[in-house]
Amino acid sequence: MSADERAAADHRPTSATRGSAFIRACRREPVPHTPVWFMRQAGRSLPEYHKVREGIAMLDSCMRPDLVTEITLQPVRRHKVDAAIYFSDIVVPLKAIGLDLDIKPGVGPVVAEPVRTRADLDRLRPLEPDDVRYVTEAIGMLTAELGATPLIGFAGAPFTLASYLVEGGPSRNHERTKAMMYGDPQLWADLLDRLAVITSAFLKVQIEAGASAVQLFDSWVGALAPDDYRRSVLPASAKVFDAVAGYDVPRIHFGVGSGELLGLMGEAGADVVGVDWRVPLNEAAKRVGPGKALQGNLDPAVLFAPRTAVETKAREVLHAAQAAPGHVFNLGHGVLPTTDPDALTALVEFVHTTTER
Repeated sequence: MSADERAAADHRPTSATRGSAFIRACRREPVPHTPVWFMRQAGRSLPEYHKVREGIAMLDSCMRPDLVTEITLQPVRRHKVDAAIYFSDIVVPLKAIGLDLDIKPGVGPVVAEPVRTRADLDRLRPLEPDDVRYVTEAIGMLTAELGATPLIGFAGAPFTLASYLVEGGPSRNHERTKAMMYGDPQLWADLLDRLAVITSAFLKVQIEAGASAVQLFDSWVGALAPDDYRRSVLPASAKVFDAVAGYDVPRIHFGVGSGELLGLMGEAGADVVGVDWRVPLNEAAKRVGPGKALQGNLDPAVLFAPRTAVETKAREVLHAAQAAPGHVFNLGHGVLPTTDPDALTALVEFVHTTTER
Protein backbone atom coordinates (compact mmCIF):
# COMPACT_ATOMS: atom_id res chain seq x y z
CA MET A 1 0.00 0.00 0.00
CA SER A 2 1.40 3.40 -1.00
CA ALA A 3 1.70 6.35 1.37
CA ASP A 4 -1.24 8.03 -0.37
CA GLU A 5 -3.36 4.90 -0.04
CA ARG A 6 -2.53 4.61 3.67
CA ALA A 7 -3.42 8.28 4.19
CA ALA A 8 -6.71 7.80 2.36
CA ALA A 9 -7.59 4.73 4.40
CA ASP A 10 -6.85 6.60 7.62
CA HIS A 11 -8.98 9.63 6.75
CA ARG A 12 -12.21 8.29 5.35
CA PRO A 13 -15.37 10.07 6.52
CA THR A 14 -16.92 9.13 9.85
CA SER A 15 -20.30 7.50 10.32
CA ALA A 16 -21.51 10.82 11.74
CA THR A 17 -21.72 12.39 8.29
CA ARG A 18 -22.13 9.25 6.17
CA GLY A 19 -25.83 9.07 6.99
CA SER A 20 -26.53 12.72 6.22
CA ALA A 21 -28.94 13.62 3.44
CA PHE A 22 -26.17 15.45 1.59
CA ILE A 23 -23.71 12.54 1.52
CA ARG A 24 -26.47 10.07 0.68
CA ALA A 25 -27.65 12.19 -2.25
CA CYS A 26 -24.10 12.50 -3.55
CA ARG A 27 -23.88 8.71 -3.46
CA ARG A 28 -27.25 8.36 -5.21
CA GLU A 29 -28.80 6.69 -2.16
CA PRO A 30 -32.33 7.22 -0.78
CA VAL A 31 -32.69 10.45 1.22
CA PRO A 32 -35.22 11.69 3.81
CA HIS A 33 -35.45 14.96 1.87
CA THR A 34 -33.55 16.67 -0.93
CA PRO A 35 -30.48 18.22 0.69
CA VAL A 36 -29.73 21.92 0.18
CA TRP A 37 -26.64 24.06 0.35
CA PHE A 38 -25.67 27.21 -1.55
CA MET A 39 -22.46 28.17 -3.24
CA ARG A 40 -21.17 31.33 -1.52
CA GLN A 41 -23.57 30.73 1.36
CA ALA A 42 -20.75 31.63 3.75
CA GLY A 43 -20.13 35.27 3.14
CA ARG A 44 -21.22 38.39 1.45
CA SER A 45 -25.03 38.16 1.68
CA LEU A 46 -24.97 37.88 5.48
CA PRO A 47 -24.83 40.95 7.76
CA GLU A 48 -23.08 38.89 10.44
CA TYR A 49 -20.35 38.09 7.91
CA HIS A 50 -19.71 41.74 7.15
CA LYS A 51 -19.59 42.47 10.88
CA VAL A 52 -16.89 39.90 11.69
CA ARG A 53 -14.87 40.72 8.55
CA GLU A 54 -14.91 44.48 9.08
CA GLY A 55 -11.43 45.87 8.48
CA ILE A 56 -9.93 42.46 7.63
CA ALA A 57 -8.61 41.77 4.13
CA MET A 58 -10.04 38.75 2.33
CA LEU A 59 -6.85 36.67 2.22
CA ASP A 60 -6.06 37.54 5.84
CA SER A 61 -9.50 36.31 6.88
CA CYS A 62 -8.85 33.00 5.08
CA MET A 63 -5.77 32.43 7.24
CA ARG A 64 -7.42 32.94 10.64
CA PRO A 65 -8.93 29.64 11.86
CA ASP A 66 -11.22 31.35 14.36
CA LEU A 67 -12.65 33.63 11.70
CA VAL A 68 -12.91 30.86 9.09
CA THR A 69 -14.81 28.74 11.60
CA GLU A 70 -17.27 31.49 12.50
CA ILE A 71 -17.94 32.47 8.87
CA THR A 72 -18.37 28.86 7.73
CA LEU A 73 -20.88 28.18 10.52
CA GLN A 74 -22.98 31.31 10.02
CA PRO A 75 -25.18 30.03 7.15
CA VAL A 76 -25.59 26.64 8.84
CA ARG A 77 -26.99 28.35 11.92
CA ARG A 78 -29.15 30.80 9.97
CA HIS A 79 -30.43 28.77 7.02
CA LYS A 80 -30.31 25.19 8.38
CA VAL A 81 -28.58 24.01 5.20
CA ASP A 82 -27.56 20.36 4.92
CA ALA A 83 -23.85 21.03 4.43
CA ALA A 84 -21.27 23.68 5.25
CA ILE A 85 -18.72 24.86 2.70
CA TYR A 86 -15.29 25.75 3.97
CA PHE A 87 -14.74 29.52 3.82
CA SER A 88 -11.68 30.28 1.72
CA ASP A 89 -10.74 31.42 -1.78
CA ILE A 90 -9.44 29.52 -4.79
CA VAL A 91 -6.17 31.46 -4.78
CA VAL A 92 -5.27 30.55 -1.18
CA PRO A 93 -3.00 27.62 -2.18
CA LEU A 94 -1.21 29.87 -4.68
CA LYS A 95 -0.62 32.48 -2.00
CA ALA A 96 0.54 29.72 0.34
CA ILE A 97 3.34 28.66 -2.01
CA GLY A 98 4.63 32.21 -2.14
CA LEU A 99 3.07 33.81 -5.22
CA ASP A 100 2.65 37.58 -5.00
CA LEU A 101 -1.09 38.04 -5.37
CA ASP A 102 -3.97 39.76 -3.63
CA ILE A 103 -7.74 39.92 -3.81
CA LYS A 104 -8.76 43.47 -4.62
CA PRO A 105 -12.29 44.49 -3.60
CA GLY A 106 -14.51 44.88 -6.63
CA VAL A 107 -11.89 43.31 -8.90
CA GLY A 108 -10.91 39.86 -7.65
CA PRO A 109 -7.56 38.07 -7.59
CA VAL A 110 -4.71 40.10 -9.04
CA VAL A 111 -1.29 38.53 -9.70
CA ALA A 112 1.75 40.82 -9.49
CA GLU A 113 3.89 38.75 -11.89
CA PRO A 114 1.80 36.70 -14.34
CA VAL A 115 2.96 33.25 -15.44
CA ARG A 116 3.73 33.43 -19.15
CA THR A 117 7.06 31.68 -19.79
CA ARG A 118 8.63 28.36 -18.96
CA ALA A 119 10.91 30.07 -16.46
CA ASP A 120 7.81 31.29 -14.61
CA LEU A 121 6.84 27.69 -13.84
CA ASP A 122 9.71 27.53 -11.33
CA ARG A 123 7.62 29.70 -8.99
CA LEU A 124 4.93 27.02 -8.82
CA ARG A 125 6.43 24.72 -6.22
CA PRO A 126 4.43 21.86 -4.67
CA LEU A 127 2.13 22.70 -1.76
CA GLU A 128 3.11 21.15 1.58
CA PRO A 129 0.66 20.64 4.47
CA ASP A 130 2.69 23.01 6.64
CA ASP A 131 2.02 25.77 4.10
CA VAL A 132 -1.64 25.74 5.12
CA ARG A 133 -1.60 24.71 8.77
CA TYR A 134 -4.39 27.21 9.38
CA VAL A 135 -6.64 25.10 7.12
CA THR A 136 -6.05 21.97 9.18
CA GLU A 137 -6.70 23.89 12.39
CA ALA A 138 -9.87 25.52 11.10
CA ILE A 139 -11.34 22.27 9.80
CA GLY A 140 -10.63 20.58 13.13
CA MET A 141 -12.56 23.33 14.88
CA LEU A 142 -15.36 23.15 12.33
CA THR A 143 -15.94 19.42 12.39
CA ALA A 144 -16.12 19.53 16.18
CA GLU A 145 -18.91 22.11 15.91
CA LEU A 146 -20.73 20.62 12.92
CA GLY A 147 -21.13 17.08 14.23
CA ALA A 148 -23.32 15.21 11.74
CA THR A 149 -23.46 18.11 9.28
CA PRO A 150 -20.93 17.51 6.46
CA LEU A 151 -18.22 20.00 5.63
CA ILE A 152 -17.38 20.51 1.96
CA GLY A 153 -13.78 21.33 1.13
CA PHE A 154 -13.00 23.03 -2.15
CA ALA A 155 -10.37 24.19 -4.56
CA GLY A 156 -10.09 25.99 -7.87
CA ALA A 157 -9.67 23.77 -10.92
CA PRO A 158 -6.40 23.92 -12.87
CA PHE A 159 -7.91 25.78 -15.84
CA THR A 160 -9.42 28.56 -13.76
CA LEU A 161 -6.26 28.96 -11.67
CA ALA A 162 -4.18 29.04 -14.85
CA SER A 163 -6.42 31.71 -16.30
CA TYR A 164 -5.84 33.99 -13.31
CA LEU A 165 -2.11 33.34 -13.38
CA VAL A 166 -1.65 33.90 -17.11
CA GLU A 167 -3.96 36.90 -17.40
CA GLY A 168 -2.77 38.46 -14.14
CA GLY A 169 -6.35 38.78 -12.92
CA PRO A 170 -9.95 38.33 -14.05
CA SER A 171 -10.51 38.38 -17.81
CA ARG A 172 -13.56 38.64 -20.01
CA ASN A 173 -12.08 36.94 -23.08
CA HIS A 174 -9.07 34.99 -21.72
CA GLU A 175 -6.91 36.16 -24.62
CA ARG A 176 -3.52 35.41 -23.08
CA THR A 177 -4.74 32.13 -21.62
CA LYS A 178 -5.97 30.82 -24.97
CA ALA A 179 -2.90 32.18 -26.74
CA MET A 180 -0.71 29.99 -24.53
CA MET A 181 -3.04 27.00 -24.84
CA TYR A 182 -3.03 27.17 -28.65
CA GLY A 183 0.41 28.63 -29.23
CA ASP A 184 2.53 26.63 -26.77
CA PRO A 185 0.55 23.51 -25.88
CA GLN A 186 3.46 21.88 -24.05
CA LEU A 187 3.98 24.88 -21.76
CA TRP A 188 0.22 24.97 -21.20
CA ALA A 189 0.11 21.26 -20.34
CA ASP A 190 3.04 21.64 -17.93
CA LEU A 191 1.37 24.62 -16.25
CA LEU A 192 -1.90 22.76 -15.75
CA ASP A 193 -0.08 19.69 -14.50
CA ARG A 194 1.71 21.72 -11.83
CA LEU A 195 -1.56 23.31 -10.81
CA ALA A 196 -3.20 19.88 -10.64
CA VAL A 197 -0.50 18.76 -8.20
CA ILE A 198 -0.99 21.87 -6.05
CA THR A 199 -4.78 21.54 -6.12
CA SER A 200 -4.65 17.85 -5.25
CA ALA A 201 -2.45 18.57 -2.25
CA PHE A 202 -4.80 21.32 -1.07
CA LEU A 203 -7.82 19.01 -1.29
CA LYS A 204 -5.95 16.23 0.52
CA VAL A 205 -5.17 18.57 3.41
CA GLN A 206 -8.86 19.40 3.72
CA ILE A 207 -10.01 15.78 3.54
CA GLU A 208 -7.39 14.57 6.01
CA ALA A 209 -8.42 17.33 8.40
CA GLY A 210 -12.05 16.16 8.28
CA ALA A 211 -13.88 17.42 5.17
CA SER A 212 -16.63 14.99 4.14
CA ALA A 213 -16.78 16.00 0.47
CA VAL A 214 -14.89 18.25 -1.93
CA GLN A 215 -15.88 20.50 -4.80
CA LEU A 216 -13.66 21.56 -7.67
CA PHE A 217 -14.67 24.99 -9.02
CA ASP A 218 -13.89 25.65 -12.68
CA SER A 219 -15.38 29.12 -12.80
CA TRP A 220 -14.07 30.11 -16.24
CA VAL A 221 -14.24 26.79 -18.07
CA GLY A 222 -17.35 27.87 -19.98
CA ALA A 223 -15.03 29.94 -22.16
CA LEU A 224 -13.87 26.75 -23.89
CA ALA A 225 -15.19 24.67 -26.75
CA PRO A 226 -15.64 20.94 -26.03
CA ASP A 227 -12.69 19.82 -28.16
CA ASP A 228 -10.38 22.29 -26.42
CA TYR A 229 -11.61 21.13 -23.03
CA ARG A 230 -11.09 17.47 -23.87
CA ARG A 231 -7.59 17.99 -25.23
CA SER A 232 -6.22 20.77 -23.03
CA VAL A 233 -8.07 20.75 -19.70
CA LEU A 234 -9.70 17.40 -18.95
CA PRO A 235 -6.40 15.57 -18.23
CA ALA A 236 -5.45 18.01 -15.45
CA SER A 237 -8.91 17.97 -13.85
CA ALA A 238 -8.95 14.17 -14.04
CA LYS A 239 -5.56 14.10 -12.30
CA VAL A 240 -7.05 16.04 -9.37
CA PHE A 241 -10.08 13.80 -9.01
CA ASP A 242 -7.93 10.69 -9.31
CA ALA A 243 -5.57 11.96 -6.61
CA VAL A 244 -8.38 12.07 -4.03
CA ALA A 245 -10.35 9.03 -5.24
CA GLY A 246 -9.00 6.77 -2.50
CA TYR A 247 -10.45 8.85 0.31
CA ASP A 248 -13.98 7.70 -0.47
CA VAL A 249 -15.48 11.19 -0.19
CA PRO A 250 -17.92 12.53 -2.79
CA ARG A 251 -16.24 14.67 -5.44
CA ILE A 252 -18.23 17.50 -7.03
CA HIS A 253 -17.31 19.29 -10.26
CA PHE A 254 -18.85 22.67 -11.07
CA GLY A 255 -18.35 25.13 -13.90
CA VAL A 256 -20.16 28.23 -15.10
CA GLY A 257 -21.55 28.39 -18.64
CA SER A 258 -20.55 24.78 -19.05
CA GLY A 259 -23.69 23.30 -20.58
CA GLU A 260 -21.81 22.03 -23.63
CA LEU A 261 -19.14 20.49 -21.38
CA LEU A 262 -21.30 18.61 -18.86
CA GLY A 263 -20.57 15.15 -20.25
CA LEU A 264 -16.83 15.84 -20.39
CA MET A 265 -16.83 17.28 -16.87
CA GLY A 266 -18.44 14.07 -15.69
CA GLU A 267 -15.75 12.09 -17.49
CA ALA A 268 -13.10 13.93 -15.48
CA GLY A 269 -14.01 11.77 -12.51
CA ALA A 270 -16.53 13.58 -10.32
CA ASP A 271 -19.28 11.73 -8.47
CA VAL A 272 -21.55 14.79 -8.67
CA VAL A 273 -21.73 17.27 -11.53
CA GLY A 274 -22.85 20.80 -10.70
CA VAL A 275 -25.12 22.45 -13.26
CA ASP A 276 -25.63 26.18 -13.71
CA TRP A 277 -29.10 27.61 -14.34
CA ARG A 278 -28.85 27.59 -18.15
CA VAL A 279 -29.54 23.86 -18.60
CA PRO A 280 -32.57 22.11 -17.05
CA LEU A 281 -31.55 19.20 -14.84
CA ASN A 282 -33.45 16.63 -16.90
CA GLU A 283 -31.43 17.69 -19.95
CA ALA A 284 -28.25 17.81 -17.86
CA ALA A 285 -28.88 14.22 -16.75
CA LYS A 286 -28.87 13.15 -20.42
CA ARG A 287 -25.66 15.03 -21.14
CA VAL A 288 -23.81 13.80 -18.06
CA GLY A 289 -24.98 10.20 -18.47
CA PRO A 290 -25.68 7.50 -15.88
CA GLY A 291 -23.82 6.98 -12.63
CA LYS A 292 -23.55 10.63 -11.57
CA ALA A 293 -25.61 12.69 -9.16
CA LEU A 294 -26.43 16.28 -10.11
CA GLN A 295 -26.21 19.49 -8.11
CA GLY A 296 -28.15 22.68 -8.79
CA ASN A 297 -29.59 24.66 -10.31
CA LEU A 298 -31.92 27.57 -9.38
CA ASP A 299 -30.97 30.88 -11.00
CA PRO A 300 -29.56 33.04 -8.15
CA ALA A 301 -31.53 36.04 -9.47
CA VAL A 302 -34.81 34.22 -8.81
CA LEU A 303 -34.32 34.92 -5.10
CA PHE A 304 -35.10 38.60 -5.76
CA ALA A 305 -38.63 37.69 -6.90
CA PRO A 306 -41.62 37.32 -4.55
CA ARG A 307 -41.68 34.17 -2.45
CA THR A 308 -44.41 32.51 -4.51
CA ALA A 309 -42.32 32.94 -7.65
CA VAL A 310 -39.26 31.51 -5.92
CA GLU A 311 -41.27 28.47 -4.88
CA THR A 312 -42.61 28.00 -8.41
CA LYS A 313 -39.13 28.04 -9.88
CA ALA A 314 -37.81 25.75 -7.12
CA ARG A 315 -40.57 23.23 -7.92
CA GLU A 316 -39.47 23.29 -11.56
CA VAL A 317 -35.92 22.46 -10.51
CA LEU A 318 -37.10 19.66 -8.23
CA HIS A 319 -39.32 18.23 -10.95
CA ALA A 320 -36.53 18.26 -13.53
CA ALA A 321 -34.19 16.67 -10.99
CA GLN A 322 -36.32 13.54 -10.89
CA ALA A 323 -34.42 12.48 -14.02
CA ALA A 324 -31.18 12.29 -12.03
CA PRO A 325 -30.22 9.32 -9.83
CA GLY A 326 -29.26 11.70 -7.02
CA HIS A 327 -29.87 15.41 -6.50
CA VAL A 328 -28.38 18.09 -4.26
CA PHE A 329 -30.41 21.31 -4.46
CA ASN A 330 -28.27 24.39 -4.98
CA LEU A 331 -28.20 27.58 -6.97
CA GLY A 332 -26.83 27.60 -10.50
CA HIS A 333 -24.00 29.82 -9.26
CA GLY A 334 -23.09 31.65 -6.05
CA VAL A 335 -25.41 33.65 -3.82
CA LEU A 336 -25.51 37.23 -5.10
CA PRO A 337 -24.23 39.85 -2.63
CA THR A 338 -27.51 41.75 -2.24
CA THR A 339 -29.67 38.65 -1.74
CA ASP A 340 -32.05 38.85 1.22
CA PRO A 341 -30.84 36.16 3.66
CA ASP A 342 -34.45 35.46 4.65
CA ALA A 343 -35.15 34.35 1.08
CA LEU A 344 -32.43 31.69 1.40
CA THR A 345 -33.76 30.51 4.75
CA ALA A 346 -37.27 30.23 3.31
CA LEU A 347 -36.00 28.34 0.27
CA VAL A 348 -34.23 25.73 2.42
CA GLU A 349 -37.41 25.18 4.42
CA PHE A 350 -39.49 24.95 1.24
CA VAL A 351 -37.24 22.33 -0.38
CA HIS A 352 -37.06 20.28 2.82
CA THR A 353 -40.83 20.36 3.33
CA THR A 354 -41.72 19.76 -0.30
CA THR A 355 -39.42 16.76 -0.71
CA GLU A 356 -39.87 15.12 2.69
CA ARG A 357 -40.12 11.38 2.11
